[in-house]
Amino acid sequence: MLYYLFNYLDQLDIPGAGMFRYVSTRASIALILSIIISTVIGRRIIDMLQKQQIGELVRDLGLEGQMSKKGTPTMGGLIIIIAILIPTLLFCRLGNVYIILMLVTTVWLGGLGFLDDYIKVFKKDKEGLHGKFKIVAQIGLGLIVGIVMYASPQVVSRERVEIKQGAHKEQVDLYVENVKSTQTTIPFVKNNNLDYESFVSFMGKNSEPAAWALLVIVVIFIVTAVSNGANLTDGLDGLATGTSAIIGITLGILAYVSGHAEFAQYLNIMYIPGTQELVIFAAAFIGATIGFLWYNSFPAQVFMGDTGSLTLGGIIGVFAVLIHKELLLPILCGVFFVESLSVMMQVVYFKFTKKKYGAGRRIFKMTPLHHHFQKAGHSGIQAVLQKPIRIVPESKIVVRFWLIGIILAVLTLATLKMR
Repeated sequence: MLYYLFNYLDQLDIPGAGMFRYVSTRASIALILSIIISTVIGRRIIDMLQKQQIGELVRDLGLEGQMSKKGTPTMGGLIIIIAILIPTLLFCRLGNVYIILMLVTTVWLGGLGFLDDYIKVFKKDKEGLHGKFKIVAQIGLGLIVGIVMYASPQVVSRERVEIKQGAHKEQVDLYVENVKSTQTTIPFVKNNNLDYESFVSFMGKNSEPAAWALLVIVVIFIVTAVSNGANLTDGLDGLATGTSAIIGITLGILAYVSGHAEFAQYLNIMYIPGTQELVIFAAAFIGATIGFLWYNSFPAQVFMGDTGSLTLGGIIGVFAVLIHKELLLPILCGVFFVESLSVMMQVVYFKFTKKKYGAGRRIFKMTPLHHHFQKAGHSGIQAVLQKPIRIVPESKIVVRFWLIGIILAVLTLATLKMR
């Protein structure tokens, strides 16, 4: 909203109004504002949650410090959502289709997570919203994102670009037309993007719509996988919040270079007009998570609940799809991926050994993986298979996972040159 106001003031030659045309200016202000909002309203929302006795339900799983978390306010994801939405609405160009899709994603998954938390807290149902309803909602979001990307004339890209500097026009690889594309970036591979249409080329004239249908399926899978991965990671104070902030910084950089003609040409990646606005959304996302971390760091004064974790994961997944970098997510979201993988491995191995030996066995002492380091080991052969024996303090686990997340973020950015 303020973008349009200052744009109007700039037309009236008001000094200083023109700076709001720059993405860097608006992103910087959005970052600062989101931090202020999340820290200022965070305290008030926490107090409100405490008055309403909206506390975390904790099962005794034998983890160090676990029972001290009982009664800690949950549903704090509302803080994150508010701190994202307000700067985005104020400083983004609201007619930009990418911003519209990110706003829809934030509200959609925020509402889904809120409903899940509401059932857990007020209905005293530990299972929360039934899994099939979550899947339906995530499929619905995937359909919306995929269909809008297919139908919107704003969702285009260029393989080669033309750069204009004032009246002077510099030709750079003459292909300059905006095209609808189902291509995406492949990590570590140069001059060879993956085109979803290549998987359905046998369909002839129908291959293009079939490729977009395949992209919708990919979006559904990514939204489901990343949002559930973030949800599983949200088990220690500040773990999911800090990891999401690191991922948000990386996605912001990727959005900036993808939406900047010269950088895209230099890095030999797709130039995607309009995605520079996503930098402002990413700045609000980063500020919201950093501000929330003020209260969520160990020992946590509030938990984000599914309201926050499902929203953060969904935002990350959709954001990556919009800038055609979804194949980088296994690297960038490696912490989420390993947390999810540990749960799947544990379940599969337990069922397999129970069927084969009559008693289920475990690979890890407990999953998701971060809980493995919190639980004491066993004697005998399981002590060998289920190290470490000693309990690692929660704060140290979180910081180590953050460090791993930073390494993965750097590796993700390095893939742009390591090709």
